[in-house]
Amino acid sequence: MTQFKNPHTKYPVPPFPKQEQEVPGVEAEMKPQADHGEESYIGTGKLKDAKAIITGADSGIGRAIAIAFAREGADVVINYGYDIEDEDAAATARLVESEGRKAIISKGDLRDEAYAKELIDLCVKELGGIDILVNNAAYQMAHKTLEELTSKEWDRTFETNIRSMFYLCKAAVPYMKPGSSIINTASVNSYHPNAVLLDYAATKGAIQNFTANLAQMLLEQDKGIRVNAVAPGPVWTPLIPSTMPEPENFGKDSPIKRPAQPAEIAPAYVFLASEESSYIAGATIAVTGGKIAI
Repeated sequence: MTQFKNPHTKYPVPPFPKQEQEVPGVEAEMKPQADHGEESYIGTGKLKDAKAIITGADSGIGRAIAIAFAREGADVVINYGYDIEDEDAAATARLVESEGRKAIISKGDLRDEAYAKELIDLCVKELGGIDILVNNAAYQMAHKTLEELTSKEWDRTFETNIRSMFYLCKAAVPYMKPGSSIINTASVNSYHPNAVLLDYAATKGAIQNFTANLAQMLLEQDKGIRVNAVAPGPVWTPLIPSTMPEPENFGKDSPIKRPAQPAEIAPAYVFLASEESSYIAGATIAVTGGKIAI
């Protein structure tokens, strides 16, 4: 018999221990530890033998997606961007390989169009094609005033969060066959922008429109490639103790009164990548902990 759990208390509830990390943060130093579905996610073959790229897959939501995809039968290219994330990326790869699936690790800066193309080419070469592109990598940093936010950081946020998405999609689409999927990570900030995340929230609004627009473009060309997005609410990942003020209270103001765990976000990506969502394109699934996204 299925044991349903109260969403308010299913996972740790703030306040958490006081903590701070170097950007972009690592899983080992998080208190409490995040749940990526290591023990809970059960696959049913929805993505058997699919070939996927997941950017920002070393930790957080990306790691949870990688675990879920592997348990659904997919091989995965794991992208990440910083030396500090080496250990986390290797751990994600081990989790994918423990399911009998291939895991290819690639570290690089997605702001570089040449590297973005190399990442797509790597997937095609090592896995034999590309069926699913998950644009999940992102950069954020909290700033309380406009004066604190430099032009250099504004450009970095836009280059990482939206320009790289354009590079990757442009490189991937020629290799993608009908039935393939592109899934972009938007945010609750697309609907309710956080005052301390001016540049980040702006990119997430752009991602929302990019998703809808690209979906229409590819459908009108009869390519059979679906483009959708997932908009997470507050999620307990290494970015939080490394970029946000008062991480001990993160997610407390969510209607569910806690942040999501990455394991709670990954199923939306599985759904959008699978045949079960074959009539869904240009849509965004809001996984926001009850925050209204309309």
